[in-house]
Amino acid sequence: MVLLQLDPFLNELTSMFERSNEKGSVWVTLKRCTSSLKSKVQRNKMATAGEAIEYRCLIRATDGKKTISTSVGAKDHQRFQASYATILKAHMTALKKRERKDKKKAAEGDKKEGAAKKPKRV
Repeated sequence: MVLLQLDPFLNELTSMFERSNEKGSVWVTLKRCTSSLKSKVQRNKMATAGEAIEYRCLIRATDGKKTISTSVGAKDHQRFQASYATILKAHMTALKKRERKDKKKAAEGDKKEGAAKKPKRV
């Protein structure tokens, strides 16, 4: 696993999506972690000393062959989220909206077709 800075991570994530365009999947996971990925003992010492613990977001992405990760702080969260959303929108072409028929119109159309098929009895 490779820990990257934000921009290289987003670039590599984009290339992962492009490689798996025809076949394959990309898994992205987000997890809360402490500022410098410190051990539990160090975090407890900081908490008892009254120091503020800065929580970050650890983001991992994998396509099954390659795994990349980055850590995002509170300051960079807005910029990262906007860039990540843009990448997702650009590469989710399979999730296009389909036209939906109005339920009432579809039900009325079915009734009319059913009445037209039945012959009248004399």
